[in-house]
Amino acid sequence: MRIDTTGLTDVLVLRPELFRDERGVFTRTFDAALFDLYLDETPGSPATRASDFLQDSQSRSHRGVIRGMHGRAGRGEAKLVRCARGAVHDVLVDIRKDSPTFGRKEAFLLDDEDFAHLFVPPGFLHGFQALTEAADVCYRIDRPHDPLEDLAVAYDDPDLDIEWPLPVAAISARDASAGTWQDLVARL
Repeated sequence: MRIDTTGLTDVLVLRPELFRDERGVFTRTFDAALFDLYLDETPGSPATRASDFLQDSQSRSHRGVIRGMHGRAGRGEAKLVRCARGAVHDVLVDIRKDSPTFGRKEAFLLDDEDFAHLFVPPGFLHGFQALTEAADVCYRIDRPHDPLEDLAVAYDDPDLDIEWPLPVAAISARDASAGTWQDLVARL
């Protein structure tokens, strides 16, 4: 597994090694020992350890569906995100007021071809749009979900100015009524 940094402070892309042959493909999607070794050897790296991940969740979305932009108040949550089936346009926004990349966004292609994961530290909004007829996104989260800590900003907020690659096919009522970036910044 190779670990790459991104344009957002503390966000990492984990790229597993793929073994392809006439049968298809095999990969180890996550290696806790390599993840922890990277954190141990990289000054200033996030404090999250592989053993901190407590919960796995999965969503299935249809082409054009947007889920997001979601975050957590309080301690936030760290997560590993990957697309196990299909492809998604995945977007992160840094909401850590003391971060050098506060307010910046970055988009990533996650798919079932290269099996890249995003390591998302606490303090980020996260959302994605399904690019394929079916897209399964897997989340490994470091603490149980508490709905009282949910944060959301509208996927089409003009201050975030996220460029979604497809027309929106569907969005939840909760996401459609999410607040603005300015509202969230005032709360932080």
